[in-house]
This record gives sequence, C-alpha cells and structure tokens, in this order.
Amino acid sequence: MSSYFFLEAEKKAKNASLIDALKDYSESNQTLVYVLDRPLTDQKYSYKYSDALIVLSSKKKITIIDYGNNKNKYKDFVEDIIEDIGSISDKYLYKDVVGRPRIWRKSLLETDLSINEIGDINQLFDSISLSDEADNKKLDLLISLFIGSINNIDRVKEEVPTTTLDKVKQKIQLFDGDQTRFIYQNPDKKKIRIQGLSGTGKTELLLHKLKDLYINDSKSKIFLTCHNKILANNLQKRIPDFFNFMKVEQQIEWNSRLWCTNAWGSNSYPNSGAYRFLCAFYKIPFYKYSYQMSFSKACQLAINDIKEKYSDGIPPALTYMFIDESQDFDDAFFELCDLVTEKNIYIAGDIFQSIFDENISSTIEPDFLLGKCYRTDPKTLMFAHGLGMGLFEKTKLRWLEEKEWKDCGYNVEIKDSKYHLSREPLKRFEDLDENFESLRIVEIERNFSDTVIQTITEIVKENETVKPEDIGIILLDSTRDIYELADIVEVKIQKEFGWNVNKAYETKEKQPDTLLISNRNNVKGLEFPFVICVTKRITDSPSYRNSLYTMLTRSFIKSYFVTQPSHKSGITEDMYEGLKHIVSHKEMVIQEPSKKEKETIQTRFKYSLKKLSHFDLMMEIFKELKVDKKYQDTLMQATQQMDMIESDQSTLKEFVKDNLKYIKGK
Repeated sequence: MSSYFFLEAEKKAKNASLIDALKDYSESNQTLVYVLDRPLTDQKYSYKYSDALIVLSSKKKITIIDYGNNKNKYKDFVEDIIEDIGSISDKYLYKDVVGRPRIWRKSLLETDLSINEIGDINQLFDSISLSDEADNKKLDLLISLFIGSINNIDRVKEEVPTTTLDKVKQKIQLFDGDQTRFIYQNPDKKKIRIQGLSGTGKTELLLHKLKDLYINDSKSKIFLTCHNKILANNLQKRIPDFFNFMKVEQQIEWNSRLWCTNAWGSNSYPNSGAYRFLCAFYKIPFYKYSYQMSFSKACQLAINDIKEKYSDGIPPALTYMFIDESQDFDDAFFELCDLVTEKNIYIAGDIFQSIFDENISSTIEPDFLLGKCYRTDPKTLMFAHGLGMGLFEKTKLRWLEEKEWKDCGYNVEIKDSKYHLSREPLKRFEDLDENFESLRIVEIERNFSDTVIQTITEIVKENETVKPEDIGIILLDSTRDIYELADIVEVKIQKEFGWNVNKAYETKEKQPDTLLISNRNNVKGLEFPFVICVTKRITDSPSYRNSLYTMLTRSFIKSYFVTQPSHKSGITEDMYEGLKHIVSHKEMVIQEPSKKEKETIQTRFKYSLKKLSHFDLMMEIFKELKVDKKYQDTLMQATQQMDMIESDQSTLKEFVKDNLKYIKGK
C-alpha cells in the first residue's frame, strides 16, 4: 500500500488501466492522489451512477471522469456531487472561504473528460494544473471535504498567510493514503495496530475513528486511554473540541458511553482510570501503586480475578477500546483489554518512542505503519535521531539495520558501508524556503535564564503573531536545580513579556494563553511551533538520549537546543558537521559500524535497559551509593512524584545523588 495513493472505488475492466496509471503517477511523483466514487465525509449521501471516478490531488483541479455510456446519468451525478460538497462546505463553515459552488466549479472543477479522451497521465495533470495560491488553498479545502480530513476553518482562515508561523499554522492538513485507509477501512480482526513515529498523526486518527464509532454505533461504550496523566487530560479536553468542529450532533455522555482517562486511576473514584473502571465493573480488588505492585502485575491479577469469577462467560465491559502511546504498556494490559472488550481494540504506538528499544521493527506487524512525520521538519527529525543515537560519535550508542530505518520512514541508500539516510519533504513545509532553519544549537553566554529570554525575544521579533502557548521550554536534566531555573525563567518571562507561565510538572496539563515550562516527563503528546530544550551537558544515559530525541521533535517550526559552550556541553565538531550536512544535503551520511561494534552496541544498551522493577532498580542504587535507610522512602516517593517510574538506572542514580544532598541539608 502506498501513502501517496488512496483508492475508494471499485476497480473494473473499464477503469483498471486508468487507476493503475494514476497510482504509478502518484508514486513516481511523490504526490498525493485520491481516486473516489463518492465523497467520503458523510455516509448519508447516495448516488445512482457508478461509472465515474473522482480524481483529487493538490494544485490540480477536481476532476470527475466518466467511463460509462449514460451521459444524462453522469451529468446528474456531477450535479449531485457539487450540491453535496456545497452542503458539507456549509456544515463545516467553509463557504465563507471557498465560496458557493457556482463560483468554485468554474475555476476548480473539470467534468468534461471521458476515459477515452485520456492518453498520457502527465499530460492530463498538466492540463488541470492550478498556479494561483488562493485557488490552491480553496482546492485543498475542497479536497478535505471529499476525504473527511476536516480542518478547523478558524485556524485556516481566509487570507493567504505571509509569515512562516502563519504559513505552517494555517497549512491545510490532508490525510495521506495510509491515514485515510485507517479511517475508512472496516477491520477484519479484533485488534487493529497502528504504528509510526511521533508526529505521524496517530492520535488524530484515533479521534476520527472514535467519532465515527460513537455516531454510527449508538449503543456502544468506548474507552480511550493512555499511560500518561497529562496526555490523558489533554485528550479529554480535545474530544469535545474535536466533536464540536466535526459538527457531531450527539451529546457526549461522559462515563456512561465514553471515557477518557489514564490507564491506572485511583481507588476513590471508579471512573478515574481504565484499570480502576474495570475493577469496579467486575467487582474485583483494585490495587494501587506500591514499590512491589507494578501496573503490569495489577493487570495480571485483574485478568486472573475476572476469569475465575466469570468462568461461565465474561460479560463485556466495553464495546471498543482505544489505546494511545501503546509502547508504554506491556502485554498484560493488552490481554486485559482483549478480555473485556466486545468488538475492536485500536492500539496506536510510536515505533520509535524509545530509540533504545530492542525491537524497533516489532515481531507483531502493525496493520497500519505510518512513516511520515507531519509535525516536525525532516531536518530536525534527522538531527534529533542522530544526536539521540550517537550517530555522529565515534562510539555509537544505537544502530538500526536497513529494514528498521525504512520502517521509521527513511529512504536508505548504502554506498561503501555508508548509510545515506533521507526523508521525503512534507507538504506542511512546501511553502517555506527549503533551507529554512528548523533547528539551532544555542550556546549560553552568561547564564541559562538570560539565554532563554534572548531566544524568546528572537522568536517574538521574527514572528509578530506568536502567542505564549506557541512556545514550550523543556528542561532535560534531572537535577533539582532545573526547578530553580524554571522559577527564575518564569519571573523573567512575566517581567519581559507580561506572559503567564504554566509549569507542567506541577499542573499536569497544557493551559491556553500560557507559556509552558516542563521537565522531560510531562510533554508527551504535546507540540508547539517553537521548542526551547535546555541542558547543561549531553550524557550517554539511554533515558537522557531518548528524551533528547523526543523533546527536540516537539516543535513544528523550530527547535532551539540551549546548552553550555561546546567544551563543557559535549557538543562535538562532528555533531555540528552532521547538522550542517543535513541542512545542506537533506540527508545523514553515517558510517556503518563493524560487526564487532554492533555486538558491543547491542550488549551495552541491552544491559543498560535490563528489565528490573523500579523498586529493584532503586534498591540497587541505594546499595551502590550507600544511602542510609532513613532517606530511602523519601527518595522513592520523590521519583514517583516526578513521574520517574519508567526512568533508567543512570538517570535515577543521578536523581538520587542530587536529591540526597538536598534531603541531608534540611
């Protein structure tokens, strides 16, 4: 299946050659082409003529091609399509931007072609090309109405944007072939897995699928869950907004038909978590977190209790389940979900959430593999991968083989034991200068807080429409003094810009009209036009390197990597050269490690991520650092409060050493 081509029409002898030619064109030109027999957005419309194809592609007129023998029915079909798209346009408030059908049909629609008149596909697309920017914007909006990729018209706006920020913010998003298939393809299995890099649109697709099931299966009970609390809160707020702009007329029946929480929950409130809800539904014991009770163990106990209690047949608690950020869970939670769900479970995960996962290409093949990251400029993504995996260093920290690179969306060419890794350009950035700066390394001059303020000042100066919520500041280090830095930066931001600041590690949520400051544990699922990542020094900790990769790719315009001068920060000349080559050549060129080096890499990161429980890891650290027993419980609780349960040994060790000084000093 191609991400560039989507077909939702019956392939027949009369149209097969044309469909094949359109597919070949889309792939060879890396251009999205949709071939439909009707609009997909609203299933209430029906059509009596079935011998026509609707061909959609950006910067090309909407083209309806007749391959039948009934001109009158074809003419009625065209008029019905125009009328229905006009109605859908009115429903989603597009009409003020695209105009009435009698206006756009003159310049944006081609209907006078029969299949016999089409010879060369390249000539066809040349003949229907558009060059006017305003027309192309209207066209993309119309295409979005055909395929259901509805854009918030308040964000897109009527004017053709001129600034970089507004060009990217207002870019009309269209589903690619893989994304469209996920939404409209009916599953033939219970578990449907969707995988892709962070920023490939997985969460957005889940919301579309959730909306369709909520509307079309009126008696369904649906649960959307994830591991992270701040992401769950964000999703719970997004659902009503999403339903509103998708014009869903049904009211959301929270906690009776639809739930959206994190996975665990608390004992005091049955609807506070997916696991907690299931314990209440089946009237089985609920286990809260303790040093000896992991989430996986709690799920396994729930499975055993449910099977034992309902040996004659388990009543389903839910009709559908949606699991976001599935890489945060293990098999016990998926088995529990399978046990209690009647119909389908949609599982969305990041193929590359941890760059130190043993298996990037899972042994369980996903049903939908999304290779294109639509959030982040490819240059930023490549450098973040290179920096996170140590690819610019003599001793690499991680290596992927050819298939794994391809599964992560890379084009791979191997020459003389060197991997040439590149990514396809994105439509989101096509209106910008291809050499626009999407990532910058910023070395501090005096101190971190002043440099952060200078960076914000630069962003504001270059982007006159920027808002506080467009900027995220992420503190990558685990030491206590990052929170002192956050306090200083908060005061300076309020003084310099008059903006409110949201410390996400305290609020556990994203707030409107505020600039977000966070540690690296509370930004999952969030994105910003501009991200400022702050660190004293690059370390080799797998947890740190993975956070470095994920945090740098939270931006969809530009990431600033703020650190000390290179002799203190660990930023090497090879890293600078790697970034320079990515910017100028749009590729990474990496020497393949030798067989012996690969074995060393494999052994090193396997050992660093050995599967000990959080409790056992902490006890090892206490023993190594000779931490007095009277301090151990306080330090354990501190790691829980700072969402460090999933952190690796080196990160936890650094945290303990830093906080032990603070505790002893009290």
